Amino acid sequence: MDIVNYDMYGLLEKAIEDAFDGKMTLDFYSYLRSNKVLKREVEEFIESTVADEISSLVMDLEEYLEGGSDDVHKQLREGYGHISKPQARKIKIYLYKILEDAWQYERDKRPGRRKKSSK
Repeated sequence: MDIVNYDMYGLLEKAIEDAFDGKMTLDFYSYLRSNKVLKREVEEFIESTVADEISSLVMDLEEYLEGGSDDVHKQLREGYGHISKPQARKIKIYLYKILEDAWQYERDKRPGRRKKSSK
């Protein structure tokens, strides 16, 4: 794993922790662009356990927001009950945006997407 990937994964882990502390400052698309992350590297992230973790958190928060009285919802209330529903909604949107940014960046890096220089 190269330094960019190591930094990227560390940054994402911190962004997840920060989100639950009410700090949602990472613009992942800007990070990818400014660090000129390769298409291969963003594809690796999309398939990574970190992306899976973010996706699972998003789904858990969605279920928590939906509510319900079954055992799954009871466990989610126990796990996320310390977070208000408006805050949980913000966290869910923020974490999903990280995934969307990765997907968008990967699409933008496809061949044939180069901007032509004007002469």
